[in-house]
Amino acid sequence: MSDEVGIRAATAADADAVDTIIRAAFAGTEFGYQGEAELVRMIEADGDTLVSLVAERDGAIVGHILFSRMDVEADGQPLVAAGLAPVAVLPGRQGQGIGDALIRAGLDALREQGVAISFVLGHEGYYPRFGYSPELAGRFVSPFAGPHFMATMLDSDAAWPPGGRADYAPAFGRLG
Repeated sequence: MSDEVGIRAATAADADAVDTIIRAAFAGTEFGYQGEAELVRMIEADGDTLVSLVAERDGAIVGHILFSRMDVEADGQPLVAAGLAPVAVLPGRQGQGIGDALIRAGLDALREQGVAISFVLGHEGYYPRFGYSPELAGRFVSPFAGPHFMATMLDSDAAWPPGGRADYAPAFGRLG
């Protein structure tokens, strides 16, 4: 068995494996499975996917991440933005750096696309290692505002916007 993880763009052929990974990963969380696999399918069907990556180890898909288009304004001007949701790793493979590798690769892909800011709704003890900050997200009005709502500027030299509005892709509003 190899410890090496490969990261690549997800394809339509990966859909069933991605669905299985998401369901398994979220079933074991504090909040349980809440429709994250359906969310991925809705975002993809709506054409709002910006980055969708899978992690492979020993020829099997063991993780997935999706970043979707967001509708964001900062100081009255549109800002190219992405929402990270979800990131999932098979329970038996968690704690091995796979989620970390997916997030870093996804943020790099967003930078290459010219995305200015990324938001996440997640664990405040985990996401700051990738530059996510609740203080930055707190400058934006959002239905998801709160301590778990975080953002990162993808250009580390960019000034933080003074404030604005951040809305996830429409699929988030349709999620049960």
